[in-house]
Amino acid sequence: MRSVMWGRLVLALGMVWGGVSQAAAPVFVLNSLDADVSVVDPRTWTEVRRIPTGKEPHHLYLTPDEKSVIVANALSDSLTFIDPRTAEVQRTVRGILDPYQLQFSPDMKWFVTAANRLNHIDIYRWDGQNPTLVKRIPTGKIPSHLWIDPRSTTLWASIQGDDELVTIDLATQTLRSRVKTGPMPADVFGTPDGKTLLVGLTGAAGVEVYDVSGAQPRLLKTIATGKGAHAFRAAGDGRHVFVSNRVANTITRIDFTTLQAVNSFEAPSGPDCMDVSADGKTLMVASRWAKKLTVIDLATGSVVRQVKVGKSPHGVWTLDHAARR
Repeated sequence: MRSVMWGRLVLALGMVWGGVSQAAAPVFVLNSLDADVSVVDPRTWTEVRRIPTGKEPHHLYLTPDEKSVIVANALSDSLTFIDPRTAEVQRTVRGILDPYQLQFSPDMKWFVTAANRLNHIDIYRWDGQNPTLVKRIPTGKIPSHLWIDPRSTTLWASIQGDDELVTIDLATQTLRSRVKTGPMPADVFGTPDGKTLLVGLTGAAGVEVYDVSGAQPRLLKTIATGKGAHAFRAAGDGRHVFVSNRVANTITRIDFTTLQAVNSFEAPSGPDCMDVSADGKTLMVASRWAKKLTVIDLATGSVVRQVKVGKSPHGVWTLDHAARR
C-alpha cells in the first residue's frame, strides 16, 4: 500500500513541479501475466506505480475524445478506462467477451475487438461513452490483430490459427473475403492511401504486402525483416513503419512508399509492441521475455536504457506519441 501511495505522490508532484504544460504524460506498459499496468515516468525512466486491471491485459487504445485510454483485459472479459494524463482508473466496463485486440475506426463510429480465445470479432457502435454490440462474426481460429481503412468502411483481421487474412465490411458487418497468408500472421498495418496492407508473419521471417484496392487482398511481395515478425508501429513521418521481430530480437524500419526494408537494429528479449515519442526520436518497446521496457535512440538504433516492469509486458502506449497512421 505504501509503495502505491508513494507512486501516486511522485506522479502528482512531478506534474505540479513541472507545470501542466511541461508535465510529461506517463508511459503505460501492460503486464499480461501480472494483470496490471506499469506506469513509467519518461523523465526519470522509472516505474512509479502499478494499476490493477483484469486478467491478461494485452492491448490498449485511446478513446475518440482523448480522455481515456482503454485497456482490454482478455481473460476478465472487461475494459479498464484510465486517464492518460494522471494514470487514474476511471471505470471498468464488463461483459466484453475476450477482448484481446481492439481498435476504433478513424471516423470514431465503430469500436472493434478480436476475441483471440473465442474465435470471433465483435463490432460495436460507439456513442461517445459506451460500446453497444451490433454484430458478432465467427472468424476461424485465433483472430489476432485488426486494421481499419482510412474511410472507416473496411476491417482486416489476421487469423493466426488458420494462417488467413479476412476482410469485413463495416457497414453491413459481413465477412467479405478470406485469403491464405504465410505462417502465424500477427499484426496488420495499412498505408495512409488505403491501398496497401502489411502483415507480420510471426511464424516466418518477414512481412507480407497485399494490394487491398480490389475485391479481395492480393499478395504483392514479402519483405525480409527477421524471424518472428510481429508488431507494427508507424514512425510518425508519413513514410516509415517499424516491425518488431520477436525471435530475431531486432526491429526493422520499412519504407512503405517503396515497400523496402531500410535498416534493422537490435531490441533484446522478444521485442513486441512499441510506441514512438512525439518528437520521433525515441522508440519504446516491450521486451516480452525480460520483464522490461526497452528505450531505443532512433538516431543511432542503440538501446539507451531499460526499465523493469512486470511479467510478460505487451502493450506500450503514451499520450505524447508520434502519429500512428
